[in-house]
Amino acid sequence: MSLKYALLGLLAERPDSGYALTQRFEQSLQKYAWHANHSQIYPELAKLAADNLATVVEEGARGRRTYAITDAGREALREWLLTSGAGPRRVRNEAVLRTFLLSTLEPDDAAQLLRRYVDRAAQDLAELRAVVADLDAAEEAGEPQRFGRFAAEFGLRQYAAFHDWARWALARVESAAPRQQSREQGREQDLQE
Repeated sequence: MSLKYALLGLLAERPDSGYALTQRFEQSLQKYAWHANHSQIYPELAKLAADNLATVVEEGARGRRTYAITDAGREALREWLLTSGAGPRRVRNEAVLRTFLLSTLEPDDAAQLLRRYVDRAAQDLAELRAVVADLDAAEEAGEPQRFGRFAAEFGLRQYAAFHDWARWALARVESAAPRQQSREQGREQDLQE
């Protein structure tokens, strides 16, 4: 359901085609707020048009359509923004689920997974810092404040927390591995005696 409002919000900024909206998702929202690909965006745009929340303002070559938000779409977006919940209620985090199940892996495999988390979080942080730098530069150049910067800051803090957590978890797994190996060797010696 939030994809609907994400698209309405992007269209409230300016009319765009499905392709351009997909690009905007990839360059901003996807990094810190909401992931969507073109196979989700195009059907949702059709629904928005069918529900009179958006309209096709231009049809170009090869079926390219440019959508704009309607007054009804602006009102639906406004209502959603002002009446929806104040924060996350349900969490679905695949990385945390995998971590919960780490005990099913050998310590080396668990450490390998956590190293991937550390590396990915560092990469995501670097990419988002570049986005934030661009947003800050635009604001300093006199462009109006974009509240997308607030969402980007949330994403930055979230990635930083994930990176710190992954490094902490990796250190714990790596420090536990020698102790576990030592215990296992002790048990093997006991069995041999």
